[in-house]
Amino acid sequence: MGSGHYWWGGGWGMFPLMMPFFLLLIVIAVLLLLFGRRGGQGQESALDILKKRYAKGEISQEEFERIKKDLLS
Repeated sequence: MGSGHYWWGGGWGMFPLMMPFFLLLIVIAVLLLLFGRRGGQGQESALDILKKRYAKGEISQEEFERIKKDLLS
């Protein structure tokens, strides 16, 4: 077995070629984790939106109570 054994046999000769591939996989995994978590936190519930509309004066207290009752039931 000559020096080619390490190159084609999966030895340390392949490490420098595979390193950019593994770094790319790590970067993609980190980005997916970051954006996946951020997407879930940015969503408002229907009740939060209702409270904001009531606070802005877009709906009356009666409408607020009726819609809140529908949402919670």
